[in-house]
Amino acid sequence: MISCPEIWAEFFEKYYSEQLNNLAFRIKSGEDKRAIYVNFIQHLSVFQEGRLAEELMEYPDEVIIHAEKGLASSTNIYGIPLEGVKPRFYSLPSTRKILIRNLRSTHISKFVAIEGIVRKVTEVRPKVISAAFRCINCRNILYVPQEDSSLKFPYECGCGSKRFQFIPEKSISVDSQRVKIQEFPENLRGGEQPQSIDVILEADLAGFVNPGDRVIVNGIVRAKPRGVQQRILTHMDLFIEGNSVEMLQQEYEEFEITEKDKEEIIKLANSDDIYEKIVRTIAPSIYGHEDIKLAIALQLFGGVPKKLPDGTEIRGDIHILLVGDPGVAKSQLLRYVHRIAPRSVYTTGKGTTSAGLTATAVRDEIDGRWTLEAGALVLADKGIALVDEIDKMRKEDRSALHEALEQQTISVAKAGINAILKARCALLAAANPKFGRFDRYTPISEQIDLSPTLLSRFDLIFRMMDEPSQEKDQMLARHILGMHQLGETLEKLKDKNFGEELRGEISKIEPAINPDLFRKYIAYAKNIYPVLTEEAKRKIEEFYVSLRSRAKENSPVPITARQLESLVRMAEASARVRLSDKVLPEDVDRVVEIFQKCLSQIAVDPETGNLDIDYALTGTSKKQRDRIFTIKRIVEELEESTENGAPEEEIVNRAKAEGIEESKAREILSKLKTMGEIFSPKYGFYRVVRTRL
Repeated sequence: MISCPEIWAEFFEKYYSEQLNNLAFRIKSGEDKRAIYVNFIQHLSVFQEGRLAEELMEYPDEVIIHAEKGLASSTNIYGIPLEGVKPRFYSLPSTRKILIRNLRSTHISKFVAIEGIVRKVTEVRPKVISAAFRCINCRNILYVPQEDSSLKFPYECGCGSKRFQFIPEKSISVDSQRVKIQEFPENLRGGEQPQSIDVILEADLAGFVNPGDRVIVNGIVRAKPRGVQQRILTHMDLFIEGNSVEMLQQEYEEFEITEKDKEEIIKLANSDDIYEKIVRTIAPSIYGHEDIKLAIALQLFGGVPKKLPDGTEIRGDIHILLVGDPGVAKSQLLRYVHRIAPRSVYTTGKGTTSAGLTATAVRDEIDGRWTLEAGALVLADKGIALVDEIDKMRKEDRSALHEALEQQTISVAKAGINAILKARCALLAAANPKFGRFDRYTPISEQIDLSPTLLSRFDLIFRMMDEPSQEKDQMLARHILGMHQLGETLEKLKDKNFGEELRGEISKIEPAINPDLFRKYIAYAKNIYPVLTEEAKRKIEEFYVSLRSRAKENSPVPITARQLESLVRMAEASARVRLSDKVLPEDVDRVVEIFQKCLSQIAVDPETGNLDIDYALTGTSKKQRDRIFTIKRIVEELEESTENGAPEEEIVNRAKAEGIEESKAREILSKLKTMGEIFSPKYGFYRVVRTRL
């Protein structure tokens, strides 16, 4: 073994003299962070022909002690001894990056790197590393090094006494935190459960990570026997003693895109029918719904997140809601997106609580400390969250979505833990109408149990209706029957060779782009940041202003600034599909077409035929609002005419005179009574509810 303090002192003075001086200055200034970060690949692997690096991998316990002693004896311009400074090694070669599921007994006491998502973090608490004990008899103080989780007392004092008192203030402590790291979901094959491992972080590493962070942890693999005291089992649990933590900041960094992949991606992006190919890649077994598939494709690519000079953050993620009749393949679409998306989390509204969506506080099973465990939206950070039957969620659980959808953060204040977690994910949700079937003449907000504030946060809301149409039904029946027939034939032939005819049938429902390549395509496109061209800007502006200009004085609002931002996000996503760094007018035309189709489905007032965004989001059109104000005014004017208030017949007659039908007037009276705006002191009479100050 060549490792010794002298060799390490030579290494630090050769490669890290400036860092040593900075560290000495910080120690002189009274700073507490005592660590120096060593680049493994760049410096350690070339020093002494890489032998020191090999020894660190194989014998980390001894080598790290040598490195600490070497650091302490290294020279600096301030002449300050660097005692207690920890060397932190990062940027390990890919051969030492081990998947959590591949950790074996051969890795125990070896230096490795593991990567994954932080699933759970404990509070940062001091851990005693050298405990001070006072002898009850002679008052002598003894120090005992501590290695296990339980406090180890001295056996006997020099005076012969065995009675000791623990003195926390004289003991040497270090900040400690335990985190749980879970494998990346995108690295799993179908049906595999992600595995996790505990990591112990100490000193300056404690309190550095949050649930949902994507990290590489470099450290030593340790084994701990299962069981307690007398019942210690032969089976052991593995954990990592963390030496350094690297944050994975770049989006989709885990994807290895080779030069060959890059060539294929660029070739695809340059093809004229790239958008059609992508539509045919998303759920090819589901017939039709091309506009929805294109919208989902744009959602997967996403817009550009922006941070303005004043600190304002604008999200780039696109949120989509699918509402429709049972049996129109909403859930199938969601499940397919879950399989094809580079990073996704799937959940259903019925089996989800607010804690399961955001984060939950759990008491730690080892030391009883409270820990934060990340929920679905946090785990889907920089990916896509899929929530089926969102309307079945409890009202108080749905409120957790509000902050996540717009601010893209989740604030947690539970069990004494205050934290803000990142949830930069797109949401694809599905909902069923309350009464089974979708009614085109009833506002969407009345048909699904979602609040207007939540509905307004969706960029696109699609209506999926099961309407009889002979031609369409015939095509759908042929498609479904053909799929079943193909499935039966494949099941029958199993591993036998397929004929040319069968291959032709298989190609009809095969994705146009290989799913693995499609994931890499999305990951590659995420690193492109398109900018609006002047022509595209003008086109979006013209569309927005032309729609707004339809709103004359005292008429409905067809579109708001929130929808304008949605258009920009979708246009950026369209440019990303082409791997272009410019948003062109053709991108704007494409998204305007989707947007108009979406608005025509949900935001047209059936009475007037005008676009009214309030009709879609609140269920009350401008015309209905005017009627409500009119009826309320009539009640106010007539309530003093009799002792019991305004007579119903008189209200209806006055309403008729102002152009409101009798049935509508009675319906509004009933609605106002339900809302608590008016009350009935006697049957057939109404008064306005007034708040007393």
